[in-house]
Amino acid sequence: MSNPLADSLAIPELKRRLLVTFLLLLVYRIGCQVPTPGVNPVAMRALMANQQGGVLGVLNLFTGGALGQFSVFALGIMPYISCSIIMQLLTEVMPQLKQLKNEGEAGHRKITQYTRYGTVVLALFQSVMMTKVLRAIASSAPASANLILHDSAAWTMMAALTLTTGTIFVMWLGEQVTEFGVGNGMSLIIFVGIVSRLPREFYSVYQAYDAGNVSPFGIAFFLLVMAALVALTVVSQLAYRKVSVQYAQRQMGRRLMGGGTTMLPLKVDYSGVIAVIFAASLLVFPAQIVSYLKTSAWLGHDQRLTDFYDTAERWLSHGHPFYILLYSSLTIFFCFFYTAMVFNTDDVADNMKKYGGFIPGLRPGKATADYLARILDRITLGGALLVVVIAVVPDIMARAMGIGWYFGGTTFLIVVGVALDTMRQIESHLLMRHYDGFMKDQKLRGRFG
Repeated sequence: MSNPLADSLAIPELKRRLLVTFLLLLVYRIGCQVPTPGVNPVAMRALMANQQGGVLGVLNLFTGGALGQFSVFALGIMPYISCSIIMQLLTEVMPQLKQLKNEGEAGHRKITQYTRYGTVVLALFQSVMMTKVLRAIASSAPASANLILHDSAAWTMMAALTLTTGTIFVMWLGEQVTEFGVGNGMSLIIFVGIVSRLPREFYSVYQAYDAGNVSPFGIAFFLLVMAALVALTVVSQLAYRKVSVQYAQRQMGRRLMGGGTTMLPLKVDYSGVIAVIFAASLLVFPAQIVSYLKTSAWLGHDQRLTDFYDTAERWLSHGHPFYILLYSSLTIFFCFFYTAMVFNTDDVADNMKKYGGFIPGLRPGKATADYLARILDRITLGGALLVVVIAVVPDIMARAMGIGWYFGGTTFLIVVGVALDTMRQIESHLLMRHYDGFMKDQKLRGRFG
């Protein structure tokens, strides 16, 4: 019986791609340990210990702990993801960008270039906000007095440029992984950051158990629910609805071509992990602005403004009911939005009509497109609600049991989703070269259909 891991290393191209992916992600993890000049990493870690679940805690999750010591990669890939969301939304409403999108590969390269420019601007803006917030904390809290070693306007400029450059480099690393490695580079960067912190978080759970704050039954029940939700995540990522399509026979010369019945697979969740990442990253941005405004000296010290910012910061903190409502709504929205982007029912119906295909009982063309759109809306709604349940239930359970917000649904949705996508790409290389995949079950291979 063949070993898929050994088979992966037996294919020169796949072996090279795996090596490139590993080395590039290793470079990213090394950069996460390099602190920004002028910042005390020990004081920064002490500050982050009090920010779990807040905006800084969520940012620290997506940067793999880089923000926890204010490293050169403290902003991570979040500005690029935020700019990608903005560009995709603008593409649907601006005729010029929509025309570029319809121009094929050249148009996509142009939109990608605009996204890179926007990432630089957004990263510079966020880095300036972050350094100003850090300076305000260092000047107002006695315990954080040694947070910045040499506080000055020159340090603010230097730190902002360092963080912006770090974001540009991380963006480049992600693009190189996508092009020359295996898997989606941006998602893998977030995946590696989350996984790198898992041992530390498991140890914190053990400490809570050792201190008597969590019972053994509570941990066992939580792990059981996690296992069930992981299985549910796999189902949501791989499930699809089959639509029967018939093709009429066509005569080409003396031969009859085509004919027969095939299945058109409609995925329950086309967005995969993208909707979760988009929703979480979009909610970080307003929380950053609130934190910046709260610590801005030019706004004065009006108690009403301070109370308003405290309330807004609390409502936008991870685990608050208002945050959960916004997060759920954005996740559902991005599930539908991404599905509409990657699966155009009109184009599918036109292609079926062009090649003599039709759905039994329906006229080719508009009637087929409307039928596919109706099915897609229903299964996407079910898939989006399933993703919301997977993302929200663990958060509520973890906080109620005192295990910590890190083991929420967002974390393992990203981990499981990215792992499945990466394994799918590795398996596709194996199957193209007539090797066995990771799983013998045809249900897993059915996702290629």
